[in-house]
Amino acid sequence: MITSLSIKNYALIEKLTIDFSKGFSTITGETGAGKSIILGAIGLVLGKRADLTSLKNKEEKCVIEAHFEISKYNLVPFFEANDLDFENETIIRREILPSGKSRAFINDSPVNLQELQDLSLFLIDIHSQQQTQELSEENVQFKIIDAIANNADIIVQYQSLLKEYKAEKSKLNALLKKQSESNKEQEYNTFLLNELVAAKLKSGEQEILEANFEQLNNVEIIKESVDKALAIANDEQLGVLNNLKEIKVSLQKIAPFSIEYQVLLERISSIAIEFDDISEELNRSSEKVICDPEQLDLISQKLQVIFNLQKKHQVSTVEELLNVQSSLENLVLELGNIEEEIEKLIIAINQKTIELDSFAHNISQNRAIAIPLLSEKLIVILATLGMPNVRFKIDVAATETYFLNGKDELRFLFSANKGTDFGLLKKVASGGEMSRIMLAVKAILAQYSKLPTLIFDEIDTGVSGEIAIRMGEIMKQMSHEMQIFAITHLPQIAAKGDAHFKVAKSTIGDDTLSELKLLKADERIVEIAQMLSGTTVSDSALNHAKALLN
Repeated sequence: MITSLSIKNYALIEKLTIDFSKGFSTITGETGAGKSIILGAIGLVLGKRADLTSLKNKEEKCVIEAHFEISKYNLVPFFEANDLDFENETIIRREILPSGKSRAFINDSPVNLQELQDLSLFLIDIHSQQQTQELSEENVQFKIIDAIANNADIIVQYQSLLKEYKAEKSKLNALLKKQSESNKEQEYNTFLLNELVAAKLKSGEQEILEANFEQLNNVEIIKESVDKALAIANDEQLGVLNNLKEIKVSLQKIAPFSIEYQVLLERISSIAIEFDDISEELNRSSEKVICDPEQLDLISQKLQVIFNLQKKHQVSTVEELLNVQSSLENLVLELGNIEEEIEKLIIAINQKTIELDSFAHNISQNRAIAIPLLSEKLIVILATLGMPNVRFKIDVAATETYFLNGKDELRFLFSANKGTDFGLLKKVASGGEMSRIMLAVKAILAQYSKLPTLIFDEIDTGVSGEIAIRMGEIMKQMSHEMQIFAITHLPQIAAKGDAHFKVAKSTIGDDTLSELKLLKADERIVEIAQMLSGTTVSDSALNHAKALLN
């Protein structure tokens, strides 16, 4: 339960520290006095988003701190899972800096808003007028039934399995679509692949083929040129080799006379050796040059195949064609893998369908047992709230659709008076009836919930008199199980509280301040009397206030 709340520099509150006790506490105050500010501050502690408009003084930071006694609520696993220090009296602090940045702490450990919100689910339920209207929504009605049916754990298992089921279904649909598209392209891809495989391409072969083609295609001029070069080199009278030998002999005669001639001899000797080697190479090359029209034709055909493939696939090298071939091989192979993966997914999905159906059946069975119990309890409580002839008809029907909480659809029908037909709750229930039904629901859920604190924000809308007294008694009874706060405009409910707080607004100079104060016994009498008669308190109003308190 919440034991204290400290607020600094928030909205109309400059500084406030207030302690709370267990049991039933009521909060009253004129419209606009600041009751919503208190709720807003608690909301920030529970992880709601904040902005700079929350700061009273825009130059200073806003700090809201709440203390919670949580020793009896089995929250140690949550703290361990989130790597937080557990304390029986846990402190949550929220800071909003002038820069607009927000910080949050649990027992002085920094946390993000999601962690605050997750923890808040175990601490406080703030019931607003908007939630009363949400009672007519199917998902809220299911939550009520499932709480009584003790379906929480099984629904968690169902939702976990449903998440896996949907992921696999999505993957299967994507694969089936891909398979359908691949089937259309498969024949063409296979044709392209076979064409490339038949070409027997090798990396670097295009350059070799083009070189060989040039040689074979120009064999006559090559032969003629090589032979001519050999003739010039080897002619007995005028050949280059013979002339080099004569030059060498002449230099040998004068080499001893000068280093200059010795160097020239060495150079001409080197040229003679090199040219002799060239001559030998030309001779071998001449022997290799053979006219082979058949080989030329084969090379030409292979090059034409390569050129055609390059044009078809819009590439310029054999290496790129080999990459295209590899990609096509993967595409063709991938279709076979897709078929295998589809088969595996279908088996897995069928198995999950069986498990989901089993979970959904158990959820539905538990609901079928809980619904009569819920109707009975609602009727009993609502009879005390001035609705003696109320009836409920809650129908649950199984479907083939997997919803987030099972496979059921729900019709929550209601009749307030004898002789009237059943109708959907949201269509036939008045505002006052909805408030009473919601209170009855919360009273029933309090028996099943382990939640420490429940705050009612004007749940008494549309009721008065004796019914208000009964509503106060029900909240008082609920406070035996949990800490209850009621923000109310009705003196009948305010008088039922074990503690009574008043929110008041005051003006000091040009500044407006809001404060929350715990009323003493005599102050409480005056406050309830004012709620009965207005600002001018009569003796009868005071006596009535004392009677309500007693």
